[in-house]
Amino acid sequence: MGHNYISSVQFHLPKNDKGDLGSLPAWHHLPMVRQFAETGLLSFDKPVTFFVGENGTGKSTLLEAIAVAAGFNPEGGTRNFHFSTRATHSDLHQYITLSRSAHPKDGFFFRAESFYNAASYIDELDALPAAAPPISVSYGGKSLHHQSHGESFLSLVENRFGGFGLYLLDEPESALSPTGLMRLLIQLRRLEEQKSQFLIATHSPILMAYPGAQVLLLSEEGIHPVDYRETDHYRLTRRFLEHPEEISRLLSPT
Repeated sequence: MGHNYISSVQFHLPKNDKGDLGSLPAWHHLPMVRQFAETGLLSFDKPVTFFVGENGTGKSTLLEAIAVAAGFNPEGGTRNFHFSTRATHSDLHQYITLSRSAHPKDGFFFRAESFYNAASYIDELDALPAAAPPISVSYGGKSLHHQSHGESFLSLVENRFGGFGLYLLDEPESALSPTGLMRLLIQLRRLEEQKSQFLIATHSPILMAYPGAQVLLLSEEGIHPVDYRETDHYRLTRRFLEHPEEISRLLSPT
């Protein structure tokens, strides 16, 4: 089955020259950062780990920091992608250390918000005279720009992800239908069986129901493991589906 290439993340709180807490970056107020400062360590004990929680709790910030510390382009892609549209990533990666048990043969950092830029970079590489065969062959043989967002993402996972890899996905559900989410779950299992590790930031209760996954909830209390049925994502979705008429009371003017 799967393999944990990153077994843990060690956090180091920045200090000034006097040894006191210095002028901290914008991410220092996140509860998970305060918890890291106290405990120092976040461990991954499953091949598939989900970061879940409300907006603003630091899911994408944490995933991005791990990706950059692991050598990936901040805007997404493989470790060989070298493009930058706008440097908006935080410097949290400078204050973490990754504990590695092995080096993956493959890897990809998917960011929903900048996947367009990564697809454009692939097209640019294809246009280079030395690109033989075209880079796009590894992505299904068709420009990702000539597919819908959901189709291009599934083409990426089904064709480019080759196993024995470290894959970091930031909100992969953003363009996927329920059927597309099921296809993604199938690919997660295929790749886990090929000794891959996934770290995924998501709001999707469908994805976080993946059998055997580690679900880490980021909240005002910090970050801690939960059963996916304990998340608001699951509870609210289930409540809405079972009692959709309740939404009318929320939408009705007072």
